[in-house]
Amino acid sequence: MIAYVINPGTSGLKLACATLDPSDNPALPGKLKVHLVRTELPLAHPPAVADLPQLSQDIVALTADWPAPDAVVGRGGMIGRVGAGTYRVTPELAHYAVQGEGPVSVINLGGPLALALAEARGVPAFIVDPQSLDELLPEARETGVMGVRRHAEFHALNARVTARRAAHEVGKRLREARVVVAHLGATTSVTAFDQGRAVDSTGTGPDGGPLGAMQSGPLPTRALLELLYEVGQERTLQLLSGEGGFLALTGSANLKDLELREVEDPQVQAAAATFVHQACKAIGEQTGALSGRPDAIVITGGIARWDALMDRIERRIAWIAPVLIIPGELELEALAEGAGRVLLGLEPAREWTPPVVPRSAGA
Repeated sequence: MIAYVINPGTSGLKLACATLDPSDNPALPGKLKVHLVRTELPLAHPPAVADLPQLSQDIVALTADWPAPDAVVGRGGMIGRVGAGTYRVTPELAHYAVQGEGPVSVINLGGPLALALAEARGVPAFIVDPQSLDELLPEARETGVMGVRRHAEFHALNARVTARRAAHEVGKRLREARVVVAHLGATTSVTAFDQGRAVDSTGTGPDGGPLGAMQSGPLPTRALLELLYEVGQERTLQLLSGEGGFLALTGSANLKDLELREVEDPQVQAAAATFVHQACKAIGEQTGALSGRPDAIVITGGIARWDALMDRIERRIAWIAPVLIIPGELELEALAEGAGRVLLGLEPAREWTPPVVPRSAGA
Protein backbone atom coordinates (compact mmCIF):
# COMPACT_ATOMS: atom_id res chain seq x y z
CA MET A 1 0.00 0.00 0.00
CA ILE A 2 1.15 3.53 -0.81
CA ALA A 3 0.03 6.68 1.03
CA TYR A 4 1.04 10.27 0.40
CA VAL A 5 1.52 12.21 3.64
CA ILE A 6 1.11 15.99 4.14
CA ASN A 7 2.08 17.83 7.32
CA PRO A 8 1.85 21.65 7.02
CA GLY A 9 4.18 23.87 9.05
CA THR A 10 4.82 27.59 9.32
CA SER A 11 7.92 27.50 7.11
CA GLY A 12 7.20 24.55 4.85
CA LEU A 13 5.09 21.53 4.00
CA LYS A 14 6.57 18.21 5.07
CA LEU A 15 5.67 15.56 2.50
CA ALA A 16 6.32 11.85 2.29
CA CYS A 17 5.58 8.85 0.14
CA ALA A 18 4.89 6.00 2.56
CA THR A 19 5.02 2.28 1.78
CA LEU A 20 2.89 0.32 4.27
CA ASP A 21 2.92 -3.38 5.07
CA PRO A 22 1.47 -5.38 7.97
CA SER A 23 3.88 -6.61 10.61
CA ASP A 24 4.92 -10.25 10.46
CA ASN A 25 4.35 -10.49 14.24
CA PRO A 26 1.06 -12.43 14.67
CA ALA A 27 0.79 -11.26 18.30
CA LEU A 28 0.55 -7.63 17.15
CA PRO A 29 -1.83 -7.57 14.16
CA GLY A 30 -2.20 -3.79 14.36
CA LYS A 31 1.51 -3.12 13.97
CA LEU A 32 2.69 -1.82 10.60
CA LYS A 33 6.00 -1.61 8.81
CA VAL A 34 6.37 1.88 7.33
CA HIS A 35 9.02 3.12 4.89
CA LEU A 36 9.00 6.87 4.25
CA VAL A 37 10.61 8.80 1.42
CA ARG A 38 10.54 12.40 2.69
CA THR A 39 10.74 15.80 1.03
CA GLU A 40 9.70 19.34 1.90
CA LEU A 41 8.09 22.22 0.06
CA PRO A 42 9.68 25.41 1.49
CA LEU A 43 7.41 28.40 2.04
CA ALA A 44 8.29 32.08 2.12
CA HIS A 45 5.65 32.79 4.77
CA PRO A 46 3.27 30.81 6.98
CA PRO A 47 0.53 29.40 4.74
CA ALA A 48 -3.00 30.75 5.00
CA VAL A 49 -6.40 29.73 3.65
CA ALA A 50 -5.92 32.01 0.62
CA ASP A 51 -2.82 29.98 -0.31
CA LEU A 52 -4.67 26.66 -0.59
CA PRO A 53 -5.27 26.67 -4.40
CA GLN A 54 -1.63 27.43 -5.21
CA LEU A 55 -0.31 25.02 -2.57
CA SER A 56 -2.54 22.27 -3.94
CA GLN A 57 -1.17 22.82 -7.44
CA ASP A 58 2.40 22.82 -6.15
CA ILE A 59 1.88 19.53 -4.28
CA VAL A 60 0.26 17.87 -7.30
CA ALA A 61 3.26 18.90 -9.43
CA LEU A 62 5.80 17.85 -6.79
CA THR A 63 4.30 14.36 -6.47
CA ALA A 64 3.67 13.79 -10.18
CA ASP A 65 6.47 11.22 -10.50
CA TRP A 66 5.71 9.37 -7.25
CA PRO A 67 4.22 5.85 -7.30
CA ALA A 68 0.43 5.88 -7.61
CA PRO A 69 -1.11 6.21 -4.13
CA ASP A 70 -3.89 4.23 -2.49
CA ALA A 71 -4.73 7.22 -0.25
CA VAL A 72 -3.59 10.68 0.80
CA VAL A 73 -3.40 11.59 4.49
CA GLY A 74 -2.96 15.03 6.03
CA ARG A 75 -2.45 16.52 9.48
CA GLY A 76 -5.75 17.21 11.25
CA GLY A 77 -6.34 20.41 13.19
CA MET A 78 -9.25 21.82 15.19
CA ILE A 79 -12.43 20.22 13.85
CA GLY A 80 -14.51 20.00 17.02
CA ARG A 81 -14.01 17.66 19.94
CA VAL A 82 -13.56 14.18 18.47
CA GLY A 83 -12.31 10.74 19.42
CA ALA A 84 -9.08 9.14 18.28
CA GLY A 85 -8.81 7.46 14.92
CA THR A 86 -8.50 7.95 11.17
CA TYR A 87 -11.17 10.19 9.67
CA ARG A 88 -12.27 10.30 6.06
CA VAL A 89 -11.87 13.84 4.70
CA THR A 90 -15.07 15.04 3.08
CA PRO A 91 -15.73 18.45 1.49
CA GLU A 92 -17.72 19.30 4.63
CA LEU A 93 -14.79 18.48 6.92
CA ALA A 94 -12.36 20.42 4.70
CA HIS A 95 -14.67 23.44 4.72
CA TYR A 96 -15.08 23.34 8.50
CA ALA A 97 -11.31 23.06 8.98
CA VAL A 98 -10.81 26.48 7.41
CA GLN A 99 -14.08 28.19 8.38
CA GLY A 100 -15.54 26.62 11.50
CA GLU A 101 -13.54 27.65 14.56
CA GLY A 102 -12.21 31.18 14.24
CA PRO A 103 -8.53 31.87 13.42
CA VAL A 104 -7.12 29.01 11.36
CA SER A 105 -4.02 27.21 12.61
CA VAL A 106 -1.61 26.09 9.91
CA ILE A 107 -2.25 22.43 10.78
CA ASN A 108 -5.91 22.89 9.81
CA LEU A 109 -4.76 23.10 6.19
CA GLY A 110 -3.67 19.44 6.20
CA GLY A 111 -7.15 18.03 5.59
CA PRO A 112 -8.07 20.39 2.71
CA LEU A 113 -4.69 19.84 1.04
CA ALA A 114 -5.04 16.06 1.39
CA LEU A 115 -8.51 16.20 -0.16
CA ALA A 116 -7.32 18.27 -3.13
CA LEU A 117 -4.44 15.88 -3.87
CA ALA A 118 -6.64 12.82 -3.32
CA GLU A 119 -9.26 14.11 -5.76
CA ALA A 120 -6.52 14.73 -8.34
CA ARG A 121 -5.35 11.12 -7.92
CA GLY A 122 -8.79 9.52 -7.54
CA VAL A 123 -8.18 8.05 -4.07
CA PRO A 124 -9.61 8.66 -0.58
CA ALA A 125 -8.27 11.32 1.78
CA PHE A 126 -7.82 10.96 5.54
CA ILE A 127 -6.67 12.79 8.64
CA VAL A 128 -5.42 11.00 11.76
CA ASP A 129 -5.80 11.86 15.46
CA PRO A 130 -6.57 15.55 14.87
CA GLN A 131 -5.39 18.22 17.28
CA SER A 132 -8.89 18.63 18.72
CA LEU A 133 -8.91 14.99 19.89
CA ASP A 134 -10.62 14.94 23.31
CA GLU A 135 -11.40 11.71 25.19
CA LEU A 136 -10.94 12.87 28.78
CA LEU A 137 -12.85 11.02 31.47
CA PRO A 138 -15.79 13.01 32.90
CA GLU A 139 -14.02 13.28 36.25
CA ALA A 140 -10.92 14.64 34.47
CA ARG A 141 -13.00 17.48 33.00
CA GLU A 142 -14.55 18.82 36.18
CA THR A 143 -13.04 21.54 38.34
CA GLY A 144 -14.05 22.96 41.70
CA VAL A 145 -15.73 25.96 40.08
CA MET A 146 -19.26 25.35 38.76
CA GLY A 147 -19.40 25.65 34.99
CA VAL A 148 -15.62 25.65 34.48
CA ARG A 149 -14.42 22.47 32.80
CA ARG A 150 -11.17 21.23 31.32
CA HIS A 151 -10.70 20.24 27.69
CA ALA A 152 -7.92 18.12 26.23
CA GLU A 153 -5.12 20.21 24.70
CA PHE A 154 -2.06 18.04 24.12
CA HIS A 155 0.31 16.79 21.42
CA ALA A 156 -2.30 14.29 20.24
CA LEU A 157 -0.71 12.95 17.05
CA ASN A 158 2.78 12.32 18.41
CA ALA A 159 1.57 11.20 21.83
CA ARG A 160 -0.64 8.46 20.41
CA VAL A 161 1.92 7.09 17.96
CA THR A 162 4.62 6.94 20.64
CA ALA A 163 2.16 5.36 23.08
CA ARG A 164 1.47 2.73 20.43
CA ARG A 165 5.22 2.14 19.98
CA ALA A 166 5.63 1.71 23.73
CA ALA A 167 2.76 -0.77 23.91
CA HIS A 168 4.35 -2.81 21.12
CA GLU A 169 7.68 -2.76 22.99
CA VAL A 170 6.05 -4.55 25.93
CA GLY A 171 4.21 -7.00 23.64
CA LYS A 172 0.77 -5.39 23.72
CA ARG A 173 -1.56 -3.49 21.45
CA LEU A 174 -2.36 0.06 22.47
CA ARG A 175 -5.94 -0.83 23.35
CA GLU A 176 -4.59 -3.38 25.85
CA ALA A 177 -1.98 -1.15 27.49
CA ARG A 178 -1.60 1.66 29.99
CA VAL A 179 1.00 4.22 28.90
CA VAL A 180 2.05 7.68 30.11
CA VAL A 181 3.52 9.90 27.38
CA ALA A 182 5.55 13.02 28.21
CA HIS A 183 5.98 15.22 25.13
CA LEU A 184 8.73 17.68 26.09
CA GLY A 185 9.72 20.38 23.63
CA ALA A 186 9.06 24.08 23.03
CA THR A 187 5.70 23.29 24.61
CA THR A 188 4.96 20.25 26.74
CA SER A 189 2.18 17.90 27.71
CA VAL A 190 1.99 14.70 29.74
CA THR A 191 -0.90 12.37 28.91
CA ALA A 192 -2.29 9.14 30.39
CA PHE A 193 -3.47 6.47 27.92
CA ASP A 194 -5.64 3.72 29.38
CA GLN A 195 -6.47 0.95 26.88
CA GLY A 196 -5.97 3.35 23.98
CA ARG A 197 -7.98 6.24 25.41
CA ALA A 198 -6.33 9.52 26.48
CA VAL A 199 -8.18 9.64 29.81
CA ASP A 200 -6.34 12.67 31.24
CA SER A 201 -3.59 15.15 30.37
CA THR A 202 -1.74 18.04 31.93
CA GLY A 203 -2.64 20.05 28.84
CA THR A 204 -0.16 22.19 26.95
CA GLY A 205 0.66 25.83 26.31
CA PRO A 206 -0.97 28.20 28.82
CA ASP A 207 -3.20 25.41 30.16
CA GLY A 208 -0.58 23.24 31.82
CA GLY A 209 2.30 20.83 31.43
CA PRO A 210 5.81 21.17 32.89
CA LEU A 211 8.06 23.98 31.69
CA GLY A 212 9.49 23.57 28.21
CA ALA A 213 11.87 25.43 25.95
CA MET A 214 9.32 28.28 25.70
CA GLN A 215 6.43 27.15 27.93
CA SER A 216 6.28 28.49 31.47
CA GLY A 217 4.92 25.44 33.25
CA PRO A 218 2.26 25.76 35.98
CA LEU A 219 2.09 29.03 37.91
CA PRO A 220 0.58 29.67 41.37
CA THR A 221 -2.97 30.95 40.84
CA ARG A 222 -2.49 34.20 42.77
CA ALA A 223 0.72 34.98 40.90
CA LEU A 224 -1.04 34.28 37.60
CA LEU A 225 -3.91 36.62 38.50
CA GLU A 226 -1.47 39.36 39.50
CA LEU A 227 0.41 38.92 36.22
CA LEU A 228 -2.83 39.11 34.26
CA TYR A 229 -3.82 42.31 36.07
CA GLU A 230 -0.38 43.85 35.56
CA VAL A 231 0.30 43.11 31.87
CA GLY A 232 -3.07 42.07 30.40
CA GLN A 233 -4.34 38.89 28.79
CA GLU A 234 -2.42 38.94 25.51
CA ARG A 235 0.94 39.55 27.14
CA THR A 236 0.24 36.96 29.83
CA LEU A 237 -0.48 34.31 27.19
CA GLN A 238 2.80 35.18 25.45
CA LEU A 239 4.72 34.76 28.69
CA LEU A 240 3.04 31.43 29.44
CA SER A 241 3.42 29.67 26.11
CA GLY A 242 5.88 31.60 23.95
CA GLU A 243 8.37 33.40 26.19
CA GLY A 244 8.52 31.20 29.28
CA GLY A 245 10.44 28.11 30.33
CA PHE A 246 14.13 27.82 29.46
CA LEU A 247 13.88 30.98 27.35
CA ALA A 248 12.76 33.04 30.33
CA LEU A 249 15.14 31.43 32.83
CA THR A 250 18.31 31.31 30.72
CA GLY A 251 17.78 33.67 27.79
CA SER A 252 17.83 30.82 25.27
CA ALA A 253 15.45 28.21 23.89
CA ASN A 254 18.17 26.56 21.79
CA LEU A 255 18.47 23.12 23.36
CA LYS A 256 21.91 22.33 21.89
CA ASP A 257 23.22 25.61 23.28
CA LEU A 258 21.68 24.92 26.69
CA GLU A 259 23.08 21.40 26.81
CA LEU A 260 26.60 22.78 26.28
CA ARG A 261 26.09 25.61 28.76
CA GLU A 262 24.81 23.34 31.51
CA VAL A 263 28.34 22.09 32.28
CA GLU A 264 29.46 25.46 33.71
CA ASP A 265 26.45 27.81 33.79
CA PRO A 266 24.63 27.87 37.16
CA GLN A 267 21.63 29.56 35.53
CA VAL A 268 21.15 26.68 33.09
CA GLN A 269 21.82 24.14 35.84
CA ALA A 270 19.06 25.64 37.99
CA ALA A 271 16.61 25.72 35.06
CA ALA A 272 17.45 22.10 34.16
CA ALA A 273 16.87 20.99 37.75
CA THR A 274 13.48 22.76 37.74
CA PHE A 275 12.57 21.12 34.45
CA VAL A 276 13.48 17.62 35.67
CA HIS A 277 11.49 18.15 38.87
CA GLN A 278 8.39 19.38 37.06
CA ALA A 279 8.55 16.66 34.39
CA CYS A 280 8.79 13.90 36.99
CA LYS A 281 5.93 15.40 39.00
CA ALA A 282 3.72 15.59 35.92
CA ILE A 283 4.50 11.99 34.97
CA GLY A 284 3.61 10.88 38.48
CA GLU A 285 0.38 12.86 38.36
CA GLN A 286 -0.71 11.22 35.11
CA THR A 287 0.26 7.80 36.42
CA GLY A 288 -2.35 8.40 39.10
CA ALA A 289 -4.99 8.98 36.42
CA LEU A 290 -4.68 5.38 35.19
CA SER A 291 -6.76 2.46 36.41
CA GLY A 292 -3.60 0.51 37.25
CA ARG A 293 0.17 0.60 37.04
CA PRO A 294 1.42 1.72 33.61
CA ASP A 295 3.05 -0.76 31.26
CA ALA A 296 5.43 1.91 30.00
CA ILE A 297 6.38 5.57 30.18
CA VAL A 298 7.41 7.41 27.01
CA ILE A 299 9.51 10.58 26.86
CA THR A 300 9.41 12.26 23.47
CA GLY A 301 9.79 15.71 21.90
CA GLY A 302 12.83 17.88 21.25
CA ILE A 303 14.07 17.95 24.85
CA ALA A 304 14.28 14.14 24.75
CA ARG A 305 17.52 14.66 22.79
CA TRP A 306 19.14 16.17 25.92
CA ASP A 307 20.70 12.95 27.21
CA ALA A 308 21.77 14.18 30.65
CA LEU A 309 18.25 15.35 31.50
CA MET A 310 16.72 12.13 30.20
CA ASP A 311 19.09 10.10 32.40
CA ARG A 312 18.04 12.10 35.46
CA ILE A 313 14.33 11.75 34.70
CA GLU A 314 14.65 8.04 34.01
CA ARG A 315 16.48 7.41 37.28
CA ARG A 316 13.66 9.11 39.18
CA ILE A 317 10.71 7.39 37.50
CA ALA A 318 12.02 3.98 36.39
CA TRP A 319 10.52 2.41 39.53
CA ILE A 320 7.06 3.16 38.11
CA ALA A 321 7.42 1.40 34.74
CA PRO A 322 9.90 0.79 31.90
CA VAL A 323 10.93 4.10 30.29
CA LEU A 324 11.18 4.49 26.51
CA ILE A 325 12.96 7.56 25.06
CA ILE A 326 11.76 8.58 21.57
CA PRO A 327 13.45 11.91 20.69
CA GLY A 328 11.79 14.40 18.37
CA GLU A 329 8.46 13.58 16.79
CA LEU A 330 6.95 10.86 14.59
CA GLU A 331 4.14 12.87 13.01
CA LEU A 332 4.70 11.69 9.42
CA GLU A 333 4.90 8.09 10.64
CA ALA A 334 1.74 8.55 12.70
CA LEU A 335 -0.19 9.88 9.70
CA ALA A 336 1.06 7.09 7.44
CA GLU A 337 0.26 4.39 9.99
CA GLY A 338 -3.25 5.74 10.56
CA ALA A 339 -4.01 5.63 6.84
CA GLY A 340 -2.38 2.20 6.58
CA ARG A 341 -4.55 0.68 9.31
CA VAL A 342 -7.62 1.68 7.31
CA LEU A 343 -6.24 0.64 3.91
CA LEU A 344 -5.24 -2.78 5.27
CA GLY A 345 -8.57 -3.35 7.00
CA LEU A 346 -7.12 -3.26 10.52
CA GLU A 347 -9.60 -0.61 11.62
CA PRO A 348 -12.50 1.23 9.97
CA ALA A 349 -12.33 4.83 8.84
CA ARG A 350 -14.29 7.16 11.10
CA GLU A 351 -16.90 9.51 9.68
CA TRP A 352 -16.77 13.13 10.88
CA THR A 353 -19.88 15.07 11.82
CA PRO A 354 -19.94 18.82 12.56
CA PRO A 355 -19.92 19.69 16.27
CA VAL A 356 -23.22 20.80 17.74
CA VAL A 357 -21.49 23.61 19.66
CA PRO A 358 -18.31 25.10 18.13
CA ARG A 359 -15.27 24.83 20.34
CA SER A 360 -14.78 28.59 20.46
CA ALA A 361 -18.20 28.94 22.06
CA GLY A 362 -17.96 25.97 24.40
CA ALA A 363 -14.34 26.03 25.61
